[in-house]
Amino acid sequence: MTGMRVLAIGSGGVGTSAALIAARRDFYESWVCADYDVARARGLAERVNDRRFTGIALDASDESAVVEACRAHGITHVLNVVDPRFNMPIFNGAFAAGAHYLDTAMSLSRPHPERPHEEAFIKLGDEQFDRSDAWAERGLLALCGIGVEPGLADVFARYAADHLFARIDEVGVRDGANLLVAGYDFAPSFSIWTTIEECLNPPVIWERERGWFTTAPFSEPEVFDFPEGIGPVECVNVEHEEVLLIPRWIDCQRVTFKYGIGDEFIEVLKTLHKLGLDRTDPVDVRGGRVSPRDVVAACLPDPAGLGDLMSGKTCAGTWVTGTGKPDRGGSAGPPGTGKPDRGGSAGPPGSDGQPREVYLYHVADNEWTMREYGTQAVTWQTAMNPVIALDLLASGAWSGVGVLGPEAFDAVPYLDLMVEGYGQSWGLRESA
Repeated sequence: MTGMRVLAIGSGGVGTSAALIAARRDFYESWVCADYDVARARGLAERVNDRRFTGIALDASDESAVVEACRAHGITHVLNVVDPRFNMPIFNGAFAAGAHYLDTAMSLSRPHPERPHEEAFIKLGDEQFDRSDAWAERGLLALCGIGVEPGLADVFARYAADHLFARIDEVGVRDGANLLVAGYDFAPSFSIWTTIEECLNPPVIWERERGWFTTAPFSEPEVFDFPEGIGPVECVNVEHEEVLLIPRWIDCQRVTFKYGIGDEFIEVLKTLHKLGLDRTDPVDVRGGRVSPRDVVAACLPDPAGLGDLMSGKTCAGTWVTGTGKPDRGGSAGPPGTGKPDRGGSAGPPGSDGQPREVYLYHVADNEWTMREYGTQAVTWQTAMNPVIALDLLASGAWSGVGVLGPEAFDAVPYLDLMVEGYGQSWGLRESA
């Protein structure tokens, strides 16, 4: 199918993986790789080695530059795969240029000035949702939070609500891994800038009776048993978009997000915070102005280049509890082919009026992603999802206007395409 012309802003780990995944599909006419480092953007286009791909220089902080790039290349869809601090210039630039928009993380939050660990203030995505009516009036779609978390985790929530549960008590996104990076004591597998942002900000929880409220970072630790050999991992509350997205479309009682970080990682982040190295505002250093967080990022290895040193798997998934529906059907079938793992239980758990507890998940194995795509598992798993979403938008299987999250769309076409078009299985673990 032709007609879709994509401007992918960011040629780092996620942008590289997205381009390599998209190169195997034919739903678009052109794909423009953009980055502040033009050599990196052009190098990515050369690596893909496909006439549909070109590389350009683009400053993601410059709204007018986004508009100019869209108009110069006849862009229909802007894919934002850079740090979320650049979301609003890209989001506004796409709108001004009349292009649809997708991102993998939403506009940044600001803690409550007096009660940061009790009350939500400016929440993730608020700046974008405030513009929803304007986008709808122009017939434009901003599909926000369509990475893996947020993104695929939200698709799982929609699937559970539509096909597995009559009533949902809690939707809890749970992320864990057993990834190791050889030769490094501390080497985050994802952007440290984003990691600091989401781990040190007050986590948000949603409850039907209270709405959105906050708690302390790393609170409420629990051990969650992850599938496919990852095993038990201690997870803690972390600020994440799913908690802000899921309650807008899914009828439930509670929403949480917990991340398996590990004690050492937590201590490093706490130390950065104590030293003020998590700050984004520039400070004076020998006559120059630098952001402490940018310095930390510059001192750490680029996550995009860690694949050869990494081993293990990463799991993203959605744990759901409530009252089950009698029909366990859905579109997709046995684990390994993307269809649900019923856990061997044919009867009471999940039947009408009975308690049900499931974990829907996707696992990425670094050995496989490196062998198949030459990119590491965490960035590849994130990148797969906006490409699938673009594919669905191109075919018309998904459509909409305004600022929407993944939950606003039918999950079945997404999961079917993930299995049949992208060769990715997903699992459904049922607890008796």
